[in-house]
Amino acid sequence: MDRAPGIPRPRGRRLATWSAATALALSVAGLAAASPASAADVNNVRNAGFESGLANWTCTAGSGTTVSSPVHGGTGALKATPAGQDNAKCAQTVAVRPNSTYTLSAWVQGGYTYLGVTGTGTTDVSTWTPDSASWKQLSTSFTTGGSTTSVTVYTHGWYGQAAYLADDLSVYGPDGGGGGDPAPTVPSAPAGLSVSGTTSSSVSLSWSAVSGATGYNVYRNGTKVTAVPGTSATVTGLSASTSYSFQVTAANAAGESAKSATVTGTTSSGTGGGGGGTLPKHAVTGYWQNFNNGATVQKLSDVPAAYDIIAVAFADATSTPGAVSFTLDSSGLGGYTADQFKADIRAKQAAGKKVIISIGGEKGTVSVNDAGSAANFANSVYSLMQTYGFDGVDIDLENGLNATYMTQALRSLSAKAGSSLVITMAPQTIDMQSTSGSYFQTALNVKDILTVVNMQYYNSGSMLGCDGKVYSQGTVDFLTALACIQLEGGLSPSQVGLGLPASTRAAGGGYVSPTVVNNALDCLTAATNCGSFKPSRTYPDLRGAMTWSTNWDAASGNAWSTPVGAHVHALP
Repeated sequence: MDRAPGIPRPRGRRLATWSAATALALSVAGLAAASPASAADVNNVRNAGFESGLANWTCTAGSGTTVSSPVHGGTGALKATPAGQDNAKCAQTVAVRPNSTYTLSAWVQGGYTYLGVTGTGTTDVSTWTPDSASWKQLSTSFTTGGSTTSVTVYTHGWYGQAAYLADDLSVYGPDGGGGGDPAPTVPSAPAGLSVSGTTSSSVSLSWSAVSGATGYNVYRNGTKVTAVPGTSATVTGLSASTSYSFQVTAANAAGESAKSATVTGTTSSGTGGGGGGTLPKHAVTGYWQNFNNGATVQKLSDVPAAYDIIAVAFADATSTPGAVSFTLDSSGLGGYTADQFKADIRAKQAAGKKVIISIGGEKGTVSVNDAGSAANFANSVYSLMQTYGFDGVDIDLENGLNATYMTQALRSLSAKAGSSLVITMAPQTIDMQSTSGSYFQTALNVKDILTVVNMQYYNSGSMLGCDGKVYSQGTVDFLTALACIQLEGGLSPSQVGLGLPASTRAAGGGYVSPTVVNNALDCLTAATNCGSFKPSRTYPDLRGAMTWSTNWDAASGNAWSTPVGAHVHALP
């Protein structure tokens, strides 16, 4: 969310238009799924893990270097930094055989990252991922032409974006004769498997990393239930007050390890399926500004009754990794005292409303990227809940999110706060384009305790809808076709809300009239008032809508919350 009026986010606006067109082009190219290597296959890439620095690799404009941490495997990884008009492309020429099929893969982390191959003699292919806070595997395949004896494999980032990391690249297939790294061996069984948390419907697990492993398989009562790239997983869909046994294996291209020792996890009593306590079936969320940026200055008591969830913006990072703090801006809010603020929170709750603390915003950087910072985050948010009486937390981190450790943090917070905890999220549009994105992964990881995801349908340019077509922001199709991605990607309709600016001054772009918001709600819930995009089914349990902010809404005479609030609450 913006702290300054009418200021677009360069990260969201610039990349969104590019990402939609690029993703569409990639989908048209027909990226092939990676197939397992045969026993005769070898990795034809030399210095694939960057253990010998940049030997065999060439990076444009001096953009590449090697680092010892973080790495996916071994002791080294590539770090490449885009700058100006350079996209930090690092490449290697790899010997291959004609008329042969190869699997190209790499592990990446950090900024936007591409992986591709040229000179195949047939169809050159590539794949990409939005910025990722944890290691993620990219993979595709290609077939060489009848006279092709070498190809060029590459990674690169995106202009003006953060540095990316790459490690353990591979071109598996017939030996091209150019040398390469040794084929992997089957990894050993993971050690240290333990239960890190439980709810009434899930068990969270963690274990130690295994050298040479590219992923891990999780078994429940002897049956494989999920595969993950990292050293933690949450198994959901479990019954309350029930004990389950779990084991983990490590895997790579050579095969799967033996199973780890068994641990037992017992779910808690109660019911699962999303947090939020006594919220209405259809709800309106509004962000309340703890600062004066030209919008109407409000006390919480001034926020209209149309808002069911009020997200106080924002808590900020402290010097302790992962921890956050909140201080009421009394001087900027006309002398509003902390005691008045706390009393207003209690009054809103007495009226059936939820008041939560929002973390981040456009400029907020809170890093939760290891077990320690995850614990600090949970402890500090819970402390704020106790101090001010907040009902929960909103995750509005627009500068990176680690799915593994944010999941740990939220589950730890849930264990402290109980089933009435409200958890909301406000990702940018780019963050919810794919279930592989960190934000989407986090939402799915905590689905059983998640209240609602209010994606920001603004400051984003054109984006892909669930039908693979590109839609422009500011239209009913943009709202419905992008909401469809979340609705069909695993979230419950009750966990999906439409986030819009309250006025043209509240965002750099993407404002739509309340009528368009209401039409989108009708289209998704009842298949009426749609634009050119019509969802394949209806979602009558759709949660509702969100706006930035109650202050900008007030500056426009509550012209957003009055009609949208009435419409949301009238949904069947």
